[in-house]
Amino acid sequence: MTMTLTDRAATQIRRQLDKRGSGIALRIGIKKVGCTGLAHTFELADEIRLGEHSFLSNGALLLVDAESLLVLDGSHIDFVTDGLKQSFKFDNPNVDSQCGCGESFNVKKKA
Repeated sequence: MTMTLTDRAATQIRRQLDKRGSGIALRIGIKKVGCTGLAHTFELADEIRLGEHSFLSNGALLLVDAESLLVLDGSHIDFVTDGLKQSFKFDNPNVDSQCGCGESFNVKKKA
């Protein structure tokens, strides 16, 4: 199981941790929401929780709980700017469909 970051995404995570003045990682998860079913959650983390998986990529640490990792496994994360909007962009091989606004997604059914 793996997750990776582009240099831009890793730089943004380090910037947010520096701005906050503390923390060790970005915690990423999923929650049920939206018109398609699932959405990403983000939280700056001060510690690794029991059962979390950690991924070091381009000098930044990601933390993911086991349940979310089943959906996020294999994701490559970038940080993009589109006009005035900046956000993390996921290239997730498990995504089957996304809503029109891009905020929620659905995953492929496991065989």
